[in-house]
Amino acid sequence: MDSFKSFPRKDKSKIAYVLTDIDDTLTTDGRLPAAAYGAMEQLQSNGIRVIPITGRPAGWCDHIARMWPVSGVVGENGAFYFRYDDGRKKMLRRYFTPDERRRDDRKKLEKLKNDILKKIPGSRVSADQTYREADLAIDFCEDVPPLNQSDIDEIVRLFTRAGARAKVSSIHVNGWFGDYDKLTMTRTFFEDIFNLALDTHKSNVLYIGDSPNDCPMFSFFPHSVGVANILQFKGRLESEPNWITEKEGGYGFAEMAEILLFR
Repeated sequence: MDSFKSFPRKDKSKIAYVLTDIDDTLTTDGRLPAAAYGAMEQLQSNGIRVIPITGRPAGWCDHIARMWPVSGVVGENGAFYFRYDDGRKKMLRRYFTPDERRRDDRKKLEKLKNDILKKIPGSRVSADQTYREADLAIDFCEDVPPLNQSDIDEIVRLFTRAGARAKVSSIHVNGWFGDYDKLTMTRTFFEDIFNLALDTHKSNVLYIGDSPNDCPMFSFFPHSVGVANILQFKGRLESEPNWITEKEGGYGFAEMAEILLFR
């Protein structure tokens, strides 16, 4: 990973979209600092579309799409996208799976939740689970004492043995039924909202993240960035970002935006 300070000037001018994880990428110690929020505003005002790509729940994403300086949001690791149409005063929502399928999947996840909590002492359901529509989030360090790596790995195994997909973020293990991830729904978002094929326009996109669940994005986008705290996962990433910031979390995001806009 090279320092983002050396990001080529010729590539800066190509970036029209910034896709970003939220937890520990936009946030620092669980809070959204003013520097990160201001950086999103600056990017948007300079014509660069900002789209959070997150594991956070539908309830949060509705708020984010309405009230943050963003052009839309992909949530629950690709279960849906939301985009607020300011002109029509209407929220656009698209889900990967239909309502009936999500209801059936939630029943299976409820059974799986009980199994995980029983087998992994100290694990808890994420405090934001109430606001989720498609996945199950098991908290391993956000609002609980941190679990050890072997317990986190076992949570992933319990999900996958049940036929679910599982991804590890910096705070949760997220599991769901369905053949999608962050990248899948990002492709759909670009096709629907911007009428663009992501495969042919990925050089115009910068992705920034901090943890293993960002790996599909790191491997796909040539302009991929990790905030400095990604180094805690070094050696455990299937794909590493090409660039890294000096600062962590939301301050690393703000650092990236400042460098990107200095053209």
